[in-house]
Amino acid sequence: MGLDNFASRTPDGPTLTDEDEAAFASAGIEVCGGIFSDGVTSIRGKIYSDLILEVTGESLHQEWLPPEVVRAMALALATHTPVELADTNDMVRVGRSHLSSPEEMADLQRFFAICAERGLGIMGWW
Repeated sequence: MGLDNFASRTPDGPTLTDEDEAAFASAGIEVCGGIFSDGVTSIRGKIYSDLILEVTGESLHQEWLPPEVVRAMALALATHTPVELADTNDMVRVGRSHLSSPEEMADLQRFFAICAERGLGIMGWW
């Protein structure tokens, strides 16, 4: 089963302002995307779900993660270096094809940080 997660202002559908879109674009984020997720304003949650659960205690397998929860998740991710996150992601995803790089993990941290800074929640779709 796949999982895509979208930054959004509402739980009713991926909704971002032009300023939100610009904030993500200017950050140069490149994380794993999926069929419907672009890897900039949305992520292929299936790739990161075990890591996020391990580090933040929150599951990406939710229809809606409200902004206050996303802020706490961003803070939890920020307590680790990108190298630590890459090692953790590879450890929890043993036997799976996607290996993480520190650069990708820094981008994942930026994705959550931008969501937190802009008061965005995260929608789950699977």
